[in-house]
This record gives sequence, C-alpha cells and structure tokens, in this order.
Amino acid sequence: MIRLTQTLTACNSPVLASVLKRELERLDAQSLPLQQGLQRGSHVGEEGFTAMVIGVTRDSARIRAKVGVFYTGIIAGCSCADDPTPIEGHVEYCEIQVDIDRSTAEATFTLLPG
Repeated sequence: MIRLTQTLTACNSPVLASVLKRELERLDAQSLPLQQGLQRGSHVGEEGFTAMVIGVTRDSARIRAKVGVFYTGIIAGCSCADDPTPIEGHVEYCEIQVDIDRSTAEATFTLLPG
C-alpha cells in the first residue's frame, strides 16, 4: 500500500500541488498505471517519469488529484544478437487520478481515459 503522508500533511497548504508532484516522482514507475497508458510503446522505459498536477479537490474523506504523467515508452524487440529493432525510447503521456484517504494517507491510482 502506498501512503502519501507528506501530501496529506500539506492538504490545506498552498504548496499541496508541489508536494504531491515531489512525492509521486519518488515512486517507482511500476506503482502507477503507466503500462496501461502506453499509446505507442510496448513497455515502460526505465528513465523515470515527470508528474504535472492538473487539479486537486478535497472533501472530508479524500484528496483527489488529476495528474498528467510524462514518461518513456519503448518498443522492445526479441533481444536476439541479430535483432535489427533498436530499443529507442519515446515520450508517452497519460493522465491518472490519485485518491488519497485523509485518515490513512493511502493512495490509489486510476488511469483516466485519454
């Protein structure tokens, strides 16, 4: 279970978006639904990702954020010695919804239709 405790602490602060961005970017890319968001590649690259907080709403139960994520996708070949397929990364983008429980700081991630 992923907990975004710093974001929860900053819930009523003007720096909420920057704290959320920083906490998300510290996560392993496998924690987010990036594989499902691929448009051109077949695998998520290992270069990491950049998050962009688009909007945040709050209620008594949760913090909900819409986040754009830029990351690298690759088209992987068969990894044979004579495979001519280059493994080049290209920019992928998807939007996710981040829901943070205000009592536990537990976060869930949902890929948004794009």
